[in-house]
Amino acid sequence: MGTLRILSGMRPTGKLHLGHYTGALESWVEQQNQRNEAGERVYETCFLIADYHNLTTSLETGEIYTNTLDMLIDWLAAGVDPEKSPVFRQSQVKEHTELFLLFSMLITSSRLERNPTLKDQIRDLNMESLTYGHLGYPVLQAADILLYKGNVVPVGEDQLPHVEITREIARRFNNLYQHPILGEVFPEPAPKITKFSRLPGLDGKAKMSKSLGNTILLSDSLEEIAKKMRTAVTDTRKVRKNDPGHPEVCTVFSYHEKFAPEEQLSEIEAGCRSGSLGCVDCKKMCAANIAAELSPLVEKRAYYETHMELVKSILLEGEAKARAIARTTMQEVRTAMKLGEITC
Repeated sequence: MGTLRILSGMRPTGKLHLGHYTGALESWVEQQNQRNEAGERVYETCFLIADYHNLTTSLETGEIYTNTLDMLIDWLAAGVDPEKSPVFRQSQVKEHTELFLLFSMLITSSRLERNPTLKDQIRDLNMESLTYGHLGYPVLQAADILLYKGNVVPVGEDQLPHVEITREIARRFNNLYQHPILGEVFPEPAPKITKFSRLPGLDGKAKMSKSLGNTILLSDSLEEIAKKMRTAVTDTRKVRKNDPGHPEVCTVFSYHEKFAPEEQLSEIEAGCRSGSLGCVDCKKMCAANIAAELSPLVEKRAYYETHMELVKSILLEGEAKARAIARTTMQEVRTAMKLGEITC
């Protein structure tokens, strides 16, 4: 089958948090470096900075470039390798908007209005009105993925409806338009659910979000992590230290499941259930384990922060690579659709 291509992306919201790390970055780096028995890469990876998508919920653009660089530094610190994986801004590859326009003709507004992810966003953001761009968010996302002919889309469960819309658009295009040589232009990408796709925030009420103030940043120091961890919600039925706890309902224990060594995890669970482990000590252990995991990232981040010209050049080189792929795809699209043909 050859190497499968993955297109993943994030909106440029600045420095990233643990939810980004466990829900996306770890998987990105693993997929980027995964090799088969013959030593060949399993996936060809491309990583998108989705700055157009920012506009669906906010028209403020003054900090987009600064936030882009901050986010890119976190990507690089986490192990994204620009030699293997082009990194680029959506706005700097104009073919995204061209393919978005064409795809908009292939799907109805009623289909987009039935998107459950959209309904959740409207509820969570307390939105009183919906822009055309926000309604068409999954169509632009389909253009992002299919422009690079993504075969696999790593997502959390909440994004599965968007992948299904992408598959529907690819299928409809292929049914309507055939390339004279290639036949079908687009693959129907398959979703790949990430294991830790929804790390809860410190408040225990929702996934981590900077707008909710319930995050631990990848760039936080041990002291900052410990301070934030002290505010984390635990089992409300464990009032006193010696009270037996219920790890399955504790936000802090969900972090332990990700960051604690396996042998320590079983001790923490047993100590919590028996009442021998108090929440204060439990949080201290959790903060130490998180800090240990993030320590190499913090060190790499410090390097890139003092080499900003390198970061900027990585971005520009990635955009040149992305434009080359995008131009080829759009030429195939125009050929299949017979757009721009010149006949005698």
